[in-house]
Amino acid sequence: MSKITSKLQVTVPKLLAEQYGLAPGSEVVFEPMGPVIVLRPVTPRAPLTLEERLSLFDAASERVRARPSAPARSDRGWTREELYDRVPR
Repeated sequence: MSKITSKLQVTVPKLLAEQYGLAPGSEVVFEPMGPVIVLRPVTPRAPLTLEERLSLFDAASERVRARPSAPARSDRGWTREELYDRVPR
């Protein structure tokens, strides 16, 4: 976790700086996104290699497989038609 200093400066954790190629003097942009602020490097990262992209895809696929399955539509306790009946006309 980082804290904002009295000069409104923020320290980027070393692991994140290394992961995103940030070094002293790197330019970043703070972008408001609703209730959060996104810190984005001005210069894009180098493109991922095919092996890196496949590794990320495999990891994402594994996370999807590990998710609990959604309940069957008949088990959710309501139907689509009931939603339309609830809206005042």
